[in-house]
Amino acid sequence: MLNRHGSDQWLPTTLVAVPVMSACAWLAVRGEPGWWLPFGVSLLAWSGFCAFFRDPPRRPNPSDRHSWLSPADGRVSSVERHAQHPATDGPALVIRIFLSVLDVHVNRVPWDGEVVLREHRPGQYLDARAAEGARVNESLLVGLRTQAGTRWGVRLVAGAIARRIVCTARVGDRVRRGERMGLIKFGSTTELIVPDALGEPLVRVGDRVIGGVTPLVRSEHQVV
Repeated sequence: MLNRHGSDQWLPTTLVAVPVMSACAWLAVRGEPGWWLPFGVSLLAWSGFCAFFRDPPRRPNPSDRHSWLSPADGRVSSVERHAQHPATDGPALVIRIFLSVLDVHVNRVPWDGEVVLREHRPGQYLDARAAEGARVNESLLVGLRTQAGTRWGVRLVAGAIARRIVCTARVGDRVRRGERMGLIKFGSTTELIVPDALGEPLVRVGDRVIGGVTPLVRSEHQVV
């Protein structure tokens, strides 16, 4: 399944690519075998482009209700503690995930909550893998609040190739763990931001994580 928020790109690409590939295949079958090469190149390029927008189904483990899940697929690039963060109104644990162009780019909700903040910050488009890029690139901070009043957030950060952040969560929306909440197009960074006192991180820098599946922080002894 392809994500609907990328339809403005994968649909017109498909409408162009399919006739081109069909024409190449027809010419090759009619006795011009040299056309198999552009057919193969076109097929590979089209398949790779569509793969970026893939949207596989995900279901959180129903027996684990104490873990904050990864908001994205990718590799953990940083685990930091901040003395103050606007998403938590206090000290925060920030787990940053880098998404390459080969990863699924659909962002998912790590924990049940109500959206209380959407803060867009214009910025640069540096390499999303660099710590500097995470600080100065264009970003969207989505602040949420649990039923018990705990403040937390997810920050979507653009990269050198990613130039468009799509987020469906609006202030006042109630979202559930594992739901889709957006898409960053063509390489990016996503951060989970939780109160520093909530618990210890379950991942380290370099770990691979899966959005809506991999637990990042456990809070068994916290009321959230």
